[in-house]
Amino acid sequence: MKFNLLFLFAILSLKLMAQVKPQPSPSTHYVNNRVPLRPNPYIELPLGAIKPQGWLREMLVRQRNGATGNLDKLYPLVMNQRNGWLGGDGDQWERGPYWIDGLLPLAYLLDDKELIAKTKPWVEWAINSQQPDGYFGPSKDYANEPGVQRDNSRDWWPKMVMLKILKQYYSATGDQRVIRLMTNYFRYQLKELPKKPLDHWTFWARYRAGDNLMNVYWLYNLTGDKFLLALGDLLHKQTFDYTDAFLNTDLLSTEGSIHCVNLAQGIKEPIIYYQHHPDKKYLDATVKGFGDIRKFNGLAHGLYGGDEALHGNNPTQGSELCSAVEMMFSLESILAITGNVAYADQIEKIAFNALPAQVSDDFMGRQYFQQANQVMATRHTRNFDVNHGGTDVCYGLLTGYPCCTSNMHQGWPKFTQNLWYVTGGTPGRADKGLAALVYAPSEVNAYVASGTEVSFKEETNYPFEETVKFTLTTRNQSVTFPFELRIPAWCKKASIKINGNVWKETPGNQIVRINRTWKSGDVVELELPMHIFKNNWFENSMSVERGPLTYALKIGEETKTVKNDKDPIAYGDTYEEIRPTTPWNYGLLDTPASKLNDTYTFEKTAPVSSYPWNPEKAPLQIKVKAKRIPSWQLYNDMTGPIPYSVTYGLETAQEEEITLIPYGCTNLRISQFPVLGRNP
Repeated sequence: MKFNLLFLFAILSLKLMAQVKPQPSPSTHYVNNRVPLRPNPYIELPLGAIKPQGWLREMLVRQRNGATGNLDKLYPLVMNQRNGWLGGDGDQWERGPYWIDGLLPLAYLLDDKELIAKTKPWVEWAINSQQPDGYFGPSKDYANEPGVQRDNSRDWWPKMVMLKILKQYYSATGDQRVIRLMTNYFRYQLKELPKKPLDHWTFWARYRAGDNLMNVYWLYNLTGDKFLLALGDLLHKQTFDYTDAFLNTDLLSTEGSIHCVNLAQGIKEPIIYYQHHPDKKYLDATVKGFGDIRKFNGLAHGLYGGDEALHGNNPTQGSELCSAVEMMFSLESILAITGNVAYADQIEKIAFNALPAQVSDDFMGRQYFQQANQVMATRHTRNFDVNHGGTDVCYGLLTGYPCCTSNMHQGWPKFTQNLWYVTGGTPGRADKGLAALVYAPSEVNAYVASGTEVSFKEETNYPFEETVKFTLTTRNQSVTFPFELRIPAWCKKASIKINGNVWKETPGNQIVRINRTWKSGDVVELELPMHIFKNNWFENSMSVERGPLTYALKIGEETKTVKNDKDPIAYGDTYEEIRPTTPWNYGLLDTPASKLNDTYTFEKTAPVSSYPWNPEKAPLQIKVKAKRIPSWQLYNDMTGPIPYSVTYGLETAQEEEITLIPYGCTNLRISQFPVLGRNP
């Protein structure tokens, strides 16, 4: 009996040890790419090392108290115990993993024990579902049921989302079962993909396999198993060829050519693969891809027309919420591999403009599509590639299509997780330092140099203010390491102070490295002066921008809650419609770029609140002269065709002053304005 008890104790101890986070020595705390993968300039920090502060923490708290923390109660049809990713006969596909892909990082960023506990059944079931051949996840299809996806259970695509979840879970906990599961599953993939390629069940995996590939390389860096490199090559071969499409085809200039979310997810694949095969064509293809998205489909909020297929750059075309959060994640992945400032600038453009405008203040509702020029958020069929009962721009939990209900949760948590990086060890660069590449109030704890633990507190109201203050804390008397700061391309001349003294003034579009010996209490102040500038878009329309923020017309609003008796399973029991109470059909006077800061009046109207992302709390505004255009009227609950800039002889009303506020603070808006010339 004594022997049996000792044996049982030993078995339990081994199981517990497998789930406890290993404690690496500080010098091996962060792992860069293993040969033959190319070393990356930046390395992601473990989940939980970065903590949100200020308005960013408030955003995450609202997620916790809103749909992210309560989706199992709000959307039980899909997220209850019947979900296939909990072993049930309900939804077998992407929606459950989508939710946990945002809930899990949110839980660990807030160190919220209740939310962590809510993620555990999903993680445990996924790990315990692995079969002897290496397959894991749901494996049985069921008959059709309204509102639930019960087929294609063995599709490769949903597993890619769960792989991202498990990677984050391992980052936070060190649970070695993740390594075993991924190793066995990737061996299964290497064996099965030649017989059942990525598009065997559905086409989605073929366009989104960059998510699979990045986890294969992540595991290789931990284990060194050579078969993973062969699997990486196989995945790349079966994935849609974005490199060729961007460099040699008219994909991005052709409307309807690709699903908008496939593009947002797939655009990182050439750069992910570049780590193993560092051919310049992958870098060039990505640069050209982003350039062509901007040229043929770009919109002033940082995204592109895609509703759901790629749909050009008319400011009344929709942009899907899934595109916003997936494009942010792709950009974050690309940034760490390339170190290119432009990708960090674009992360901020989407995060500070498109993302907050598309989700309700309480994080309980969202739009499936948003419009850059959006003057009515009503139930009405619009000129979108796909319409869902006319509900696509209404604010609701299930309006449009519920993929975004499930997937919207990853945006802010992963944004937080990618504010800071460890500097990598590429040739000619010092490593084991820290880099702040995207700015928001936060605090980071990390190991630098030969293993010294340090923290930086980042105090800022950016993007609403221009100063970012970093205060270092360390127990050591002194420590030498590089600290890197991004200077955005829009900034003409930044100033960096160290302990109150100007250290450097420098133009934008670069990373600045501060190599020095630091002591606890050292303060770095980054000043990023912002100026008003403009960009041109569809029909030569004009956006007004300052720093990373796009500004949009402040429109009076009337909100109505609609009880949905028509189709509640599809689009929810209720949703909100918003209508304008003030005019919107304004054109801006033609003003040379050099005169914008003289003729446009920038004002700080209030202190930056803990939640500044609505019309009432917007802390900034720009006053500008404009004229109404009588011929520019509503069409199909949208703005009619935008007048070309500049239309000769266009009839206009008297000049008046209008107010612009940050795009991310709006619900209704004009962000791309016609430009008015002189009347004949």
